[in-house]
Amino acid sequence: MGNPIGNVLQRGWEVLTRRIDSMLFGAALTIVCVGLVTLFSASDESVARVTSQALSFAFAIALMWLFANIPPQTLARGAVPLYIVAVALLVAVALFGVVVNGSRRWLNLGIARFQPSELMKVALPLMLAWYFQKFEGRIGWRDFAFAGLLIAVPVYLIKRQPDLGTALLIGASGFYVLYLAGLSWRVIAGLLLLAAAVGPVVWTHLHDYQRARILTFIDPSRDPLGAGYHSMQASIALGSGGIVGKGWLNGTQTHLDFLPERHTDFIFAVFGEEFGLIGNAVLLLLYLLLIGRAMVITANASTMFARLIAGAITLMFFTYAFVNMAMVSGLLPVVGVPLPLVSYGGTALISLFIGLGILMSVHAHRKLVTS
Repeated sequence: MGNPIGNVLQRGWEVLTRRIDSMLFGAALTIVCVGLVTLFSASDESVARVTSQALSFAFAIALMWLFANIPPQTLARGAVPLYIVAVALLVAVALFGVVVNGSRRWLNLGIARFQPSELMKVALPLMLAWYFQKFEGRIGWRDFAFAGLLIAVPVYLIKRQPDLGTALLIGASGFYVLYLAGLSWRVIAGLLLLAAAVGPVVWTHLHDYQRARILTFIDPSRDPLGAGYHSMQASIALGSGGIVGKGWLNGTQTHLDFLPERHTDFIFAVFGEEFGLIGNAVLLLLYLLLIGRAMVITANASTMFARLIAGAITLMFFTYAFVNMAMVSGLLPVVGVPLPLVSYGGTALISLFIGLGILMSVHAHRKLVTS
């Protein structure tokens, strides 16, 4: 008859894991563990901060499992309400948001603060993917123009917070859907020329600190104790790590308080200083494994909606990781972009794991093609 308890446990385990892609989850889990170890050092060995991140991680896994078990067609039906709610929350931030370090980006929920721009990372690609699938086979320029309006609304609201880095990256996630939906290279080239033409106008609307960051990127030595301080200290930390690093908890730039924002935007510099070039190479390999698996899932998607949303999430992971690492390394201007799955921040971690859950749903519910 076998062991009844063992059979129940086995059945329960199968239910919990049947929609979970082991390679995708394994890579993400390893990256998060790297992040928790690095966060402990970056936060001056703060158990409370690591515990908070770990609790967010547990909640994120639960949401990942939930979304992995929701069929893509069901996700499509929820795209419009989710987008409307996300825009409404961004408007609420503008009216009632909590101001931290001069930026109004959060809503106070009593027990925690919530950053609605993180919800938009999921809501916008879902909305655009739903819209383009609705007009599949007859997508015209009017559809791309309307999609551009859907992108412009949240980008404008997030830019006003001000959070230019997140606004640009959310705009990029929307652009990825447009590109995957068939936006021609001729139009893309025209948009790039238009962006270059309106550059001087955009420059006048940037905040002083944003203009300073761009000028400092061009010449890092122009203000080493002001706008250039973040970039220079990050470069020093990465360089001082050498090949093998200084060892966990032994980073001098980190623990002598030279490195700013070390538990969020510049946590990669902490990791690089303590684990060196070898550690950086391992972390890059983990990201490549995660993104590569996501690309395979995108390529095997069975519907236009599934392909668009999976492709946008995959490219979003790549963009966030690339922009953060390039920013910390001095290859891009400093923008407020966290390192995905590593930087401290519960809302960001949850939104990323929801994206992983959607990728797993696309893979688990793909149609089998018989040969």
